[in-house]
Amino acid sequence: MNLTLALMGLAIYILVWEKLPDWGTWFNWIIERLPKPLAYLYDAWHCPYCFGFWVALALHGLTGIQTITALATMPAYLGWLGMPLAWCLDALATATLIMFAKLCLHALAVPAIKGHQMTAELKQSFKAEATTETH
Repeated sequence: MNLTLALMGLAIYILVWEKLPDWGTWFNWIIERLPKPLAYLYDAWHCPYCFGFWVALALHGLTGIQTITALATMPAYLGWLGMPLAWCLDALATATLIMFAKLCLHALAVPAIKGHQMTAELKQSFKAEATTETH
């Protein structure tokens, strides 16, 4: 199993849905002015699984990389249907990995943020104690 497509897809997902909307107003301005079909896709693909499927198909087409390398050769009895089926199955597997990684990142983020906040509060309390003791 090759995790390259899933990692690239997750990175693109985080960039488009979590980072770019907060980097100034230019990205949100563009999104607000998209034609209705593209605006719908932007909203619909907020789901990491849905986005993961389509980005995996696009990245596979652009790079030739597959998540499940065994799908590179399909049985001959499938004929012309073999390769499209392989691409779709690979994209489904990649989408599952992207969704799983996204869920894991969010599961880790909450305790990490809470720990960071607690550390900042503790440091602030030490600073407050030090300033009250010197006065």
